[in-house]
Amino acid sequence: MGSPRSSGNTRGSRRRRWASLLGATALAVTAGGALAAPAGAAANVDFPTHCIPPAIAGLPPIDGTTTAKITADKTSPEVGDTVTVTYTVVTPAASNPTDLALPADIMTPTGKVTLGGAQTGSVTVTGPKKNDPVPGKGAFPSFSMTGTFTVTTPGAITLSPGDYNIHTSYILELDTPCTVTNPPAPVSETVTAADNPPANTRAISLGSASGSPGAAVAVTGSGFTAGATVTLAGRSASAQTADTATVTADAQGGISGSLVVSDLTTTGVVAYEGGAWSSDLGAGPVAYVVIDDQPVPEGSQKVTTTVRAGTLSMSQAGDAVQLSAVDFGQGGASTGALQTVTVKDFRGGPAGWSLTGKVTDFSGPGAKIDAGELSWTPACTTKAGSPSTCQAGSAGTVGASGATLASTPDGTATGGEFTTGAQLSLDVPSFTPPGSYAGVLTLTLT
Repeated sequence: MGSPRSSGNTRGSRRRRWASLLGATALAVTAGGALAAPAGAAANVDFPTHCIPPAIAGLPPIDGTTTAKITADKTSPEVGDTVTVTYTVVTPAASNPTDLALPADIMTPTGKVTLGGAQTGSVTVTGPKKNDPVPGKGAFPSFSMTGTFTVTTPGAITLSPGDYNIHTSYILELDTPCTVTNPPAPVSETVTAADNPPANTRAISLGSASGSPGAAVAVTGSGFTAGATVTLAGRSASAQTADTATVTADAQGGISGSLVVSDLTTTGVVAYEGGAWSSDLGAGPVAYVVIDDQPVPEGSQKVTTTVRAGTLSMSQAGDAVQLSAVDFGQGGASTGALQTVTVKDFRGGPAGWSLTGKVTDFSGPGAKIDAGELSWTPACTTKAGSPSTCQAGSAGTVGASGATLASTPDGTATGGEFTTGAQLSLDVPSFTPPGSYAGVLTLTLT
């Protein structure tokens, strides 16, 4: 009986030693901070942190100094813009206090970035479960946490490091929260937000949609600056023709006049304030067709043809994507590539298009992976000769609410053929039950 009791005591003692080592490990990581960054000319700042180890560790709180940096992808945003911030620990305050070597990819950081100045509040930042192995008594690597906020107020907005937490997944699941001892921490980065210009509400309408060469078309409009001189002009695709006239806006910003259109290539009519066409100070183009009904000389023949407007359509190379496998207990990024999507815009006219995607939760054997864990990095190419140029959407979360894969802007001449795709990454939690998980990513073209 004595021997089994001795064995049980040994196992309990070993479990307590593991817990103690793990608790000290998590504490040392958080005492040094943990986070990382992309762009900007941000400054490194030092601030005291107070870290509380997991209760199972049986260790007292640790106070240390964190050297950190906050960076922003936009340092001169406008009101309404989304700014991505990254919280980085440049020099951790502590190293591994034990002889126990730690494996890779066991640490998951979360935290806050404090906003001050013109806009106050905090930004939640998160980082991937990714770290280099740490030898016994070795220095801890830095970690990255990122998040976004929407600019709501013009002016200088300061960014300071805030509280953070490190979740360690190694034998035991442990959390070690660290707080800024004397908040707020020093300012590491400042972004200066500009106010958005007022929305352009200028609009025009035409008395007729077509006419013979030299016919006058009536133009009425609203939303212009009271008393401003407004130019009426014909447009030939993206160029202005020689057909112009001027009118003066009344006290309510309305205009009324006529434009003689003689250029046979005219496709639309615009109205604008200032010395040249600008989408900020103009209205239109409104479609207008010059009908060439002039008689031909005797002995001549007029040859005509018609270009028919087509449709906006998309096709994809396939309807299945196989992401890479991840290991139970490790989790992490399951990656792959979206099947190539081809967009054909053969409508003609001024409208652009937008291709968006959203995804369902990933269902599996008795569990699911949240839709918000899928992110993508879009790409888009334009076929040579296309009037429009496509723009890839921003890298980030797809989720159930959706995100933009690619788009083209409105313009005086649009259309073309485009291919788009994306690199996909699904962040699989470490102890997701083994099995196959599937979600449906739906693409919508408008």
